[in-house]
Amino acid sequence: MGIHEDSDDSEELEDSYQLAVRDPRGRMEADENRRLLKDVSDAEGREHLIETDPAKLGNFDEALEKAGFGKFHVLLVILCGWANASDAVEILSVSFLLPAAEKDLDLDSYKKGVLSAIIFVGMLVGGYIWGALADINGRRRTLLLSLTTNAFFGLMSSLSQVYWLFLLMRFFSGVGVGGSIPVIFSYCGEFQPKEKRGMMISVVATFWMAGNIVAAGLALLVIPSGVGYVNPGGFSYDSWRVFVALCTLPALTSVVTFFLMPESPKFLLENGQGQKALEVLKTIYSWNKWDDRANYPLKTLIPSERARVLSTDHGGRRTCSDRLNEAGKNIRISLQMTVQLFKKPLTWATVPLLLIIWTISFGYYGIWMWMPQLFLQSENGNGSVCSVDPNDVNSTSAAPKPGDNTIYLDSFYTSLSNLPGNLVAIFLIDIVGRKILMSTSLLMSGVIVFFIWFVKTRLEVLIVFCCFGAVSVVTWNVLNVLAVEIYPTHMRSTSLGVQGIVNRLASIVGNLIFGILIKTHCTVNILLVAALLVFGGLMTCTLPRTKKMSLQ
Repeated sequence: MGIHEDSDDSEELEDSYQLAVRDPRGRMEADENRRLLKDVSDAEGREHLIETDPAKLGNFDEALEKAGFGKFHVLLVILCGWANASDAVEILSVSFLLPAAEKDLDLDSYKKGVLSAIIFVGMLVGGYIWGALADINGRRRTLLLSLTTNAFFGLMSSLSQVYWLFLLMRFFSGVGVGGSIPVIFSYCGEFQPKEKRGMMISVVATFWMAGNIVAAGLALLVIPSGVGYVNPGGFSYDSWRVFVALCTLPALTSVVTFFLMPESPKFLLENGQGQKALEVLKTIYSWNKWDDRANYPLKTLIPSERARVLSTDHGGRRTCSDRLNEAGKNIRISLQMTVQLFKKPLTWATVPLLLIIWTISFGYYGIWMWMPQLFLQSENGNGSVCSVDPNDVNSTSAAPKPGDNTIYLDSFYTSLSNLPGNLVAIFLIDIVGRKILMSTSLLMSGVIVFFIWFVKTRLEVLIVFCCFGAVSVVTWNVLNVLAVEIYPTHMRSTSLGVQGIVNRLASIVGNLIFGILIKTHCTVNILLVAALLVFGGLMTCTLPRTKKMSLQ
């Protein structure tokens, strides 16, 4: 240990630490790489050099490696995965309640389309706002707020007795869902060593299938049962409303679990909080190695070349003006980070990625959200999803009767069909590579969707939907990995928020088009989705290679 008096070349950080000498480009000078962090918390104002032994210094990748890979990462993936599942439950619950709620809410095909799309409108708004806040205020805090928003308004929607109020509550629930989805993958990915990152993010993405199964299982058990309270002349809380309330439980439990988790160490380090990042890494080491935190081999982290300072020192109690100024500053930072996504060298990654997201979102949600309705059409028509009696175009008589669980069983099977695709992504993404897997998935998905037009029997419809679910899920898993790996930490969640906007716009457009055409020009929907998926598969050739590369 030693004393260093000169602080002219160091930058003061919010957690009372300073970076050592940097050159004008922000790179650490080679001859100063041992003078990294200085404790300025001494009562006499003296600056102490924390560590001069190179063996106890390390960059973030080295720090993660020394923390080990084990129990902490398993727990983290389970918690992040469950939060991801809670978002899937909230989104897909609408597709299961539509047939049962159409009489209570007086739904026609157009209103069903709006109701299916409204959660994506909320996600469009929430995804960008929450994503930008996560890059400014932290991943964990943003996750807690967004998950709470999701659960609260989801629960309120189950109490709504009229269409417009139910629609409004689903919108605000979507605002919460839109925030948690982009932040979950940033948060989880920033804890992972580069050799395991693709696999572990794919495991988190696999929990989307678990959300599908939970939603389908709850719908199967609750909606046809007739459970609940029904008062034709007043307040009613029938089975589909009970189903909506139960669908908020995954988000509520996720809120509780994330209170126990630390902030992302990568985020802390990138925002000048090196000592706090080191404490998180000590916790990871202790969990994985069953060893005392004090035995963690590194004592100092090498600061990031792109480290920034986000001041939180407000000199005491903040006034309304302080809060407004902070909000304005956050907005400016968010807009600046968004603009950077479309500047070189990120342009040729951002534009193709957004186009691919549009193709898969339009197709996947268009088909998946309307799947129960398509099964009804195959059941009530001539065995084809596009065969509809002209007299039944505006009918609402297709709702399943109590005890009729066929539609929910079909949806349950198609949800379970995602398992093979998830396993392929988990075990091959770090071997085959991101681009090859995603291109193959999109091209095969387009071919499968095209053949929906030709199937004649209900069993054939079910098989084709299961194949689509198994193949298309690979694309989603790879997109989640690429979204984390392509962009630097200080704009990672913002980029995911922008991707979320495109995702939601495509989902909204897809749902509205499906709602309008599903009973009159169903074939147009099928052919349009098939063409878009093939186009997306070809676009993957333009994406950068990121396999086993360090996070920026």
